[in-house]
Parts: sequence; C-alpha cells; structure tokens
Amino acid sequence: MINDLVFQAATVNGSGSQSANLVLTRAIFSMGIPVAPKNVFPSNIEGLPTWYQLRVTPEGYQARKGDPDLVVALNPATWSNDLKSIRPGGAVIHEEAYSTADPRTDITYYPVPFAKLAKTQIESDALRKQLTNLIYVGVVAKLLEIPFEAIEHGIRRVFQTKPKAWEVNIDAVRVGWRYCEENLQKNDPFVLRPMTGKTDGMILIEGNQAAAIGTLMGGCTVAAWYPITPSSSLCENLIAYSDRFRVGADGSKRIAIVQAEDELAAVGMAIGAGWAGARAMTSTSGPGLSLMAEFAGLAYYAEIPVVIWDIQRVGPSTGLPTRTAQADVAFAFTLSHGDTKHIVLLPGSVAECYEFGMAAFDLADRFQTPVFVLSDLDLGMNLWMSKPFDYPEAPFDRGKVLSAEDLERLHGDWGRYRDVDGDGIPYRTLPGTDHPAAGYFTRGSGHDENAKYTEAADAYRRNLDRIGRKLDGSRPALPQPVIQQSGSEVGIIAFGSSDVAVVEARELLSGQGLRTDYLRLRALPLAESVVEFIRDHQRVYVVEQNRDGQVYDLIRLETPPDLVGRLRSIRNYDGQPIPAEAITRPLLELEAVPA
Repeated sequence: MINDLVFQAATVNGSGSQSANLVLTRAIFSMGIPVAPKNVFPSNIEGLPTWYQLRVTPEGYQARKGDPDLVVALNPATWSNDLKSIRPGGAVIHEEAYSTADPRTDITYYPVPFAKLAKTQIESDALRKQLTNLIYVGVVAKLLEIPFEAIEHGIRRVFQTKPKAWEVNIDAVRVGWRYCEENLQKNDPFVLRPMTGKTDGMILIEGNQAAAIGTLMGGCTVAAWYPITPSSSLCENLIAYSDRFRVGADGSKRIAIVQAEDELAAVGMAIGAGWAGARAMTSTSGPGLSLMAEFAGLAYYAEIPVVIWDIQRVGPSTGLPTRTAQADVAFAFTLSHGDTKHIVLLPGSVAECYEFGMAAFDLADRFQTPVFVLSDLDLGMNLWMSKPFDYPEAPFDRGKVLSAEDLERLHGDWGRYRDVDGDGIPYRTLPGTDHPAAGYFTRGSGHDENAKYTEAADAYRRNLDRIGRKLDGSRPALPQPVIQQSGSEVGIIAFGSSDVAVVEARELLSGQGLRTDYLRLRALPLAESVVEFIRDHQRVYVVEQNRDGQVYDLIRLETPPDLVGRLRSIRNYDGQPIPAEAITRPLLELEAVPA
C-alpha cells in the first residue's frame, strides 16, 4: 500500500498534538505526496477528545474517507472506540499501558511506552506534554519510512517563527524514531515513497487564510468582527496580513480592523463604513448571522454595499460549534424580515475563497447591496492543496458613484433611488462630496426615488420591484456554475466543500458503470444554466450538507413544473465533512444499480 492510507491521531484537546500532526502533514507533502487533512476538535479549550485525520492518496483525493488505516491512540477515554474504528488490515500505535485484553486479530498493534519515554528522555517539565506528541511523530515516520530530513523540514515549516524550538522538537522525534527502530517489527502494509507530478508548485493553505488574503487584495479598508468559531481565524489572519502589507512608509495603518462588542455592532460598523464609501466587511458564523438579520435588511433596503462572510457550522442554536455544515444557505439568501433576497457566493475551494474575497467587494459596490460569502468549517479551518493564487490585475469596480463634477453636469438633478439606466441600479454619492446636491437622507423606512420619506403604497411597490429587478439582473455578473457535461442521463448538482467528494464519487460511480454529469453552483440567485442542466438530464441529484435539502428546495422553486420531478436530494448532516461514499451509496440505491 504505497502512498495510500488514512492516518488518524486520537489525542486530547490542548495537549499540543496539532503541531505534531502538522509536522507529519508538511513532511509528507514535502515528499511530493498529496495530503488531505481534517481536524475534528471539541468546542472546549482543553481536556476533551480530538482527532486529526490525514488522508494520503497518489490520486490526490481531498475528501474525507472515513475509518482510518493507521491510528495513534493516546487518549484512554476513546481507546476502545478508536480501536473499533480501524479498518481490517490496519494498525494502531498506542500507549503501552492500554489494555489489549480483548484484542482484534485483524490489525497490528505497536505498543510504545510514551509516558516513560517522555519522563526519562525529555528534560523540560514544561514541555513534556507537548513533546510527547513529537515522539509519536518519530514512531509514525519510522514505520511509514518517511525520510528523517522530511520530518526536519516539517518541523522548520510548522515552527518557522520559533527557530529556537527546532532542535528540541527534532530531538523528541528522534526518541520515537529510535524506539521504533530498536523495539518494533513492522507488520503492516503501509509505506510512503517520494513521488512527483501531483504537488509540484502547490501550496497548503486554509480557506480562512485564503479569504483574508482575498479581502486584503479586494481593497478592504474597514473590517469589524466579533470572535466566533469557525470564522475567527479569517479576521485574525486579516490582521496579521495587514500588519505586514497594509502599513504606510511612516508606519501608519492603511486599514481599520475593529473587534466589536458583539455581532450586531460588528455588522453595523461595517454597514456604516460601506455607506461612507469604504470597502467594508465582517465575518461570522450561524449564530452571529442570526443576530445580523435586521441590519442585513437595512443594508438591503437602503442599498448599502457590505461584505459578510459566514463560515458555516452545525446548528440550530449553539449546535455543534466545531463541526461543519452547509445549513445557512436558505437563511442567508433571504436574511431579514420582509421581501429580501441577497447575492450569495459559494466558494468550493481555497482558491475561490481568495477569488470571491475580492469579487465580493466589486459585486457589493456594483449592485449596492450586501454580499454574503458562505464557506464552512471544513473549507475554512482545514489545510487544502492549491495552486498559488493569481495576483489581481483588474481595477476595482466601484459601481455608480457620482462625483461633484457629475452632479454639476446634471445640474444637481438626480435622485438616489431613481432607475436611470433601466437595470434597477441607482446612482449614489458618498459623504463629503463637494456639491450642494450631493446630500440625501439614508433611511430604512419608506422612501421614494429621491430618498424622501413616504408611506405611499405605489412608491413602496416601485422601490421594491426595482430592487428585485436589480437582484435578478445580477445573475450574469455572478460567478457562473462550473459544468462538466458529456451527455449522460444522470446529473449531479453540488456546491462549496462538497465538490471534492463529488469529484471522487463520480470516479467511483464510473467504475460501477454509471456515468454522471456535474454542475457546481457558485452563487445565488441561480444562473439560467441551472435549469438548462436539469432539462438536459433525466435525473438530477442535488448534494448538500444539511438535513432539509435547502438548495434542493431553492432549485425547485425556479424549475419549471414539468422538470421538477427530475430532481432528487442527497443530504449528509452528521457534522463531518461529506465523504464520497455518502454520495455513491444513496445514488446507486436510487438508480437501482448493484453496489
């Protein structure tokens, strides 16, 4: 089994195991082997079980696979269940003191006295708990035949800002390496060998990091946020990048990033900044988005540009704060009371987190409206392989903004909410524009074409209809679906982080004799090509990570009645990233094809 396994570390949150797991990940990636890490961690600071799963495949599959082949078991509380989860033919590296009174006979055991080794060979009491994890890195590396220099590379990469820590971590790895060499006999089939062609020129990056870079490159000058898992690292990374790349020659900061007292204040600050002409954003997750609903309606109705990132997690309520989902889509699309529909971008990769981080500001300015970008915990907080991002060359699209010269040419005859061009998008001015006709009242209550207060029924209807035309007209300007079509009767529609599972599932289905076409949504409102895709197929499966089939329902609402019966729903909502099997199994059953 060369370069093909699922590794899992079962440890305790707060023990420092994350750094050790990243060392392994970086080491294997440096060998040219594709990696797909998934971190499953509890919603407390310290003490509860945590799992880190690392999938290694020569094909470069990025979806979660499920049960592991090789497990490091260092948590006595989960020892029994971790043992049961291993695939037949797999292996477990475990603390020697754990009981194997009822052993499985279809796996290999590698007992290691981690506690003794740490006590006798790690001098620092303060670092002993953390460095114990580097001992298991040494054991894993030796068993899988990872070159020691690759591990050293991983340590230097993970601890790049702490070079003084390199040697002590390398020494801890050597402890495990030597113990394995002197005491363990390899009896499992898994081995890693350097390869070429799959990771050349690639990087490893989290979606929230990519989103932060895109936000910076998109010209953001104001960000207001309140910490909430799993979105916090987006603005934390934005702060770090801004400290490096948004500083003037005199040391002055060229961006304002404010940690507000709550999500209400955060989105209010961002909307205020957008009204004033800044490119402004906030980031949150489901519970924070709930609090932002009324302000979202204000920005929609007053037509103020703002970008809102929602890194989705499991709800309702607090739900499972550290698990992933795609369950905010319908909510975000119609957020606020009354008749509202928003532009929603659905990135399916870290590259698109970067690209949509920029595009969202152009769309918000162009259509004078909130733009929501929906990532999720899996995409946002896990490392993903990607090609390096392209540097943007296109200028910013600031939309219809009138200058003092424009107002003079118009002799001051303009109305903030007039539909001059027939596209539903009015013209606006920015505070401080030096012209007596520039000012107008921004209000969330009834207003006419000139921004004057009114409760007249016909004025309200005209205004709401115009905003509806504006949103409908945005469809061609949004990121269009990615379509892979070859004439099959069966189609799949998916979006976001489900993409990698669909890609793998289609290969597996093809191996079963079932060819499928694929449309990946990238934005709401839906593009016209979605209905055309449905029209071209007899059966279309909508794949998503929520219980209620939210996007399935949204698609049905826009599908002609004679085509609705072609749609079917496949849903995965256990909080874990969707594996390919969660798509192939129900699809084969519904297609009545023997699995």
